[in-house]
Amino acid sequence: MTQVEANPHMMGQQKTDVSMENISRPGQPTTEELVPSRYAVKIGEIEVLVISDGVLPLPTKMLGHNVDAAERAVWLENMFLPVDAFDWALNAVVVRSGAQTILIDAGLGLDPELNLPRAGQLVKRLESAGIDLASVTDIVLTHMHMDHVGGLLVDGVKERLRPDLRIHVASAEVKFWEAPDFTHVNMPPGFPDALRAAAKRFAKEYHNQLRLFDEEYEVAPGVVVSRTGGHTPGHSVVRVVSGNDRLMFAGDAVFAVGFEHPDWFNGFEHDPEEAARVRVRLLKELATTGELLVATHMPFPSVGHVGVDGDAFRWVPVFWDY
Repeated sequence: MTQVEANPHMMGQQKTDVSMENISRPGQPTTEELVPSRYAVKIGEIEVLVISDGVLPLPTKMLGHNVDAAERAVWLENMFLPVDAFDWALNAVVVRSGAQTILIDAGLGLDPELNLPRAGQLVKRLESAGIDLASVTDIVLTHMHMDHVGGLLVDGVKERLRPDLRIHVASAEVKFWEAPDFTHVNMPPGFPDALRAAAKRFAKEYHNQLRLFDEEYEVAPGVVVSRTGGHTPGHSVVRVVSGNDRLMFAGDAVFAVGFEHPDWFNGFEHDPEEAARVRVRLLKELATTGELLVATHMPFPSVGHVGVDGDAFRWVPVFWDY
């Protein structure tokens, strides 16, 4: 497995000349952010680029609403994290397999009602990585939560996408959002309405581009999307396989706390008990195969392996390769 540079030359991007002359001064226009926002990995012959859509601040209760606040506080303190609010990473992935350029999930977009200025960075960061929206042949949605479809609803984005774009999503997911059930979630106020509105608008605006699958579909050579359910009825994961190398993009099936506490319920899970079963099954599989894992809400760049630690699991981030 070969890892390549974090910010430089994958997908047509030339390496930046890092010097004092290239550092923005007050009053100068800024062309580069002073934070890493993309990280490239080679899976055999397939190129994978993890892109940060920013971070989403949420109450820490969202990490495990079925456990006592004191128990959550212990985990947070052990991780040197604040006990009241937690910055959830938002990661999307671009995959190049053969002639296809595949975007997996589309970020949060811009919802003025929620006031989340540190998120919704995907389109800007795709451009910074040298990826033209018109070059994307396929989009795979792990599910239709707002932070996975919102980037497609930003003004001007649809017009920049190719007319023959294919958007792959599980048929069970589309059906669920026709009349979504929020009875088992534990979200902050405003989120259910925002999620419902974003999914409805997405389905209306992109229905002609949708390519539905039931359980599994090969999007491109070595790129397979599979429905897991749990987080939402149509939640799916994407496996990238080339030669002896493998990577799974697990969407929202795996969260940072889920390695030590896979039975903790995430506030956005529509079927938390099934989501926990899915999480354990995937983590066992990843620990057995040793393949790479990337997930939406793991800290950027979210590339690592899964180890087994007694009755729990262990996250093993890769060494940053640059």
